[in-house]
Amino acid sequence: MTTLEIRDLHVRVANTDPDAEPKEILKGVNLTVRSGETHAIMGPNGSGKSTLSYAIAGHPKYEVTSGSITLDGEDVLEMSVDERARAGIFLAMQYPVEVPGVSMTNFLRTAVTAVRGEAPKLRLWVKEGRAAMEALEIDPAFAERSVNEGFSGGEKKRHEILQLALLKPKIAVLDETDSGLDVDALRIVSEGVNRYKEQENGGVLLITHYTRILRYIKPDFVHVFVDGRIVESGGPELAEELEANGYERFTSGATA
Repeated sequence: MTTLEIRDLHVRVANTDPDAEPKEILKGVNLTVRSGETHAIMGPNGSGKSTLSYAIAGHPKYEVTSGSITLDGEDVLEMSVDERARAGIFLAMQYPVEVPGVSMTNFLRTAVTAVRGEAPKLRLWVKEGRAAMEALEIDPAFAERSVNEGFSGGEKKRHEILQLALLKPKIAVLDETDSGLDVDALRIVSEGVNRYKEQENGGVLLITHYTRILRYIKPDFVHVFVDGRIVESGGPELAEELEANGYERFTSGATA
């Protein structure tokens, strides 16, 4: 059983105005994600949802000013970005970056080697990679293309879930994985997330604006995120309320 625990987390980010003070984005986040659980975080634009994902992953732009993040009792904030990945934390980014000159197959094998502690045997690796790509309906030719270079939005998101399938993390943080996806791509990506959860008993922290992905990935818990904190938590019925009524009930009472 793995537990990611976030307690009273405060995070700030450098202001776009160099003469201005850094801006506080997260204002006391409390959240616990365990193996086999799916947590959906929903909230309006600018509420701090992506900041939470970057803080967990260790993005250098985001400064944790107080609070804690632990993984099975280990202090995540004391870990470097690569140490967090090796410990079992995975981030699927909202806007996956391009890495020209590095093939997908080399990138994935290097990442898997770092996480597993040894290079997978080539013959087994080829078989494993092909099976994972086939499950996500990815053309095998993409294996030799540079990472995300020239990929469509849907192709980039499928390759993020391909990494999830091969790296097999303990906790998967998915930052708006559904953004920019058509219906077919949304289904394929969601099936990949569900396979990961079922096969690895992984914990999933799913950040999204919309409920459409929750028709495919069923959350155990739904959290409403407003003004840098979780203002209400519940079950799947809370997502249904948001679909019907939006965030007004929660934003009208929000304070800075």
